[in-house]
Amino acid sequence: MTHQSLGKILVLIPAKAGSVRLPRKNIRKFLGVSLLGRAIKRAQNLSFIDRICVSTEDDEVADEARKFNVDIPFMRPEVLSKDPAGVVEVALHALEWFELHGEDFDTLIILLPTSPFCKSSHIEGAVDVYLKTGAKFLMSVSREVHSPFSSLILDDGWLTPLHPEYLNQTGSRSNALVPLLARCNGAITICNVEEFKKTKNYYSYPLAAYEMPLERSIDIDTELEFQFAEFLAERNPSLAD
Repeated sequence: MTHQSLGKILVLIPAKAGSVRLPRKNIRKFLGVSLLGRAIKRAQNLSFIDRICVSTEDDEVADEARKFNVDIPFMRPEVLSKDPAGVVEVALHALEWFELHGEDFDTLIILLPTSPFCKSSHIEGAVDVYLKTGAKFLMSVSREVHSPFSSLILDDGWLTPLHPEYLNQTGSRSNALVPLLARCNGAITICNVEEFKKTKNYYSYPLAAYEMPLERSIDIDTELEFQFAEFLAERNPSLAD
């Protein structure tokens, strides 16, 4: 299968201004370029997409996007920039806005600005997996470092295993009974638009996975995570290429 089979492709970059744990993180400079700008540049390197849309409620965020030659076709409602609204609602709103203005898309790619070490090649790799599997939904993931199957319940100073059936087995993959776990790293989500509008959820199954290295899967949501990402980039500049 080729990229043409994806139909018309929209890349959506959600970038609200208000973040409870790290205010205005999306326009914060990371090694001289804002997190939003980095996400836009990743998308602009993809020759097969049809449109890039930054969804925000904030004028300063919109102006930052325009610095990278991205048009802001609409400003999202304030209600979609506050809890409990999430990326799903933001994506559905964007698709509805375009549809009302005569523009339909077949495939949606969501890129979060908070994944500074994701590269354009990762997006291309995710698209390849999406095509090869015939999936309607795909998420980028990284493997869990610490398996929750080995977690212990702390109760009044005493410990009991959460999953006793897996006790002392989670340290080795040689035991086929222990599931291999991964977590969504937030970098890349791909959806078939028609199916997404039906399910109204990108956690829809069967859900394909694109595995990214742990060091490329940093998702910045706090000041500590931002500082850790800067530390990693300083130690290994190729991460921020």
